[in-house]
Amino acid sequence: MPVPDAVAAAMRQTNDLFNIEVGSKRNIAALDKIYTIDARILPPGTPMVEGRDNIKAFWSQAIAGMDVKSVTLTSVDADFSGDSVVELGRAEIATNSGHTVAVKYVVHWKQEDGLWKWHTDIWNLNQ
Repeated sequence: MPVPDAVAAAMRQTNDLFNIEVGSKRNIAALDKIYTIDARILPPGTPMVEGRDNIKAFWSQAIAGMDVKSVTLTSVDADFSGDSVVELGRAEIATNSGHTVAVKYVVHWKQEDGLWKWHTDIWNLNQ
């Protein structure tokens, strides 16, 4: 089922928040508005990370470790199902050393506190 325009706009706003606040400014506190409280992430090559506080710790270390300069998320497709959305997308992570890392992702979205947030987030590298 197609994603209603208002939901798609809210999703873009959340993705932009990740791009700007987390990716560019390294504002890990902004993840409170991006992930649900009981979210899970499935990073490549590592165990599942559960809960927003643990996700914040993961991203803090990952962004510093990769020396991230910026992140650009691009939605490719999204389907509305019941009370949630499943999004397929691409990301480009630019580092301060001039490298760009290409990633593909799937995010399961849920609404929490009136905001559309990432509930399950899985990605892997384009290698």
